[in-house]
Amino acid sequence: MKSIIVDVDTGIDDALAIAYAVHSPEIELLGLTTCFGNVTVEKATRNSRLVLEKLGRSDIPVYAGAGETLNRGLNGDFPHVVHGHDGLGNLIDEEPTDEMAHSDQHAVDYLIEQVKNKPGKITYICVGPLTNLALALQKAPEITPLFEEVIIMGGAVYTKGNVTPHAEANIHRDPEAADFVFRSNLPLYLVGLDVTMQTLLPTEELKGWREKGEELGSFFADMTEFYIDFYKKANPGIKGCALHDPLAVGLAIDKSFVSLKPERLWVELEGEREGKTCPNAQGRPLVNVCVDVDEERFVKHFLSRVI
Repeated sequence: MKSIIVDVDTGIDDALAIAYAVHSPEIELLGLTTCFGNVTVEKATRNSRLVLEKLGRSDIPVYAGAGETLNRGLNGDFPHVVHGHDGLGNLIDEEPTDEMAHSDQHAVDYLIEQVKNKPGKITYICVGPLTNLALALQKAPEITPLFEEVIIMGGAVYTKGNVTPHAEANIHRDPEAADFVFRSNLPLYLVGLDVTMQTLLPTEELKGWREKGEELGSFFADMTEFYIDFYKKANPGIKGCALHDPLAVGLAIDKSFVSLKPERLWVELEGEREGKTCPNAQGRPLVNVCVDVDEERFVKHFLSRVI
């Protein structure tokens, strides 16, 4: 069983990734760290706790982290059209009821503590901006060789971006943090738009979630329907929504879902191509970039567990 911490900016696909992780027996989900991104860090923290509560796992702690980038402030607006004003499809009119898992410890300090307590045992899955990870490495560089692996949902190495023609959202939101992480010598795996845009959740699957007749299935179906509606407006003819963040969790479970190519990466920090994840950076450490995915097998696996 892998010891995993997931760093989230909990919007809709983050929530799907959390459910996938909670329901996967290969994973021991130690905790969640939160970051700004899809929503404010305060909303990301609330949303994470609400999702865990709905999953019956309020015992999993949630630690609030970075509220802005390393040095650019917020660096952009929150994508309300994608995830809703609340981050979860405009479904949230409540606060978490269970205070047991609430912690005042900062996400960065929690991550450093866990990696030092379990050297070589922690997989850190980052599905938002890389600010918390960069801050942890800056504060405690000695933890760099202590991770088992770090899996990042981000980037568009060989394909177009989704917030600009060049850049993917998580990298674009804090490009300095991403570039710092790519220079870090961490055991990195990059799950980018090169593969995640191939892993579509079909609209018709939501009917089955609702037919289960449980609050959880209806909540996830309603939330995901909001996400699919955005995809259909932005990509006419598309048959569902991309499972960006769940694929990063899938990689922790089974790396045979993807094909990997080692690359030396750097991030454009200014200009028209700001946030672009670029290969062939001389002198940089190698990053394992996902370049192909067995989408049918992964989506089937995800659907067998998420609800």
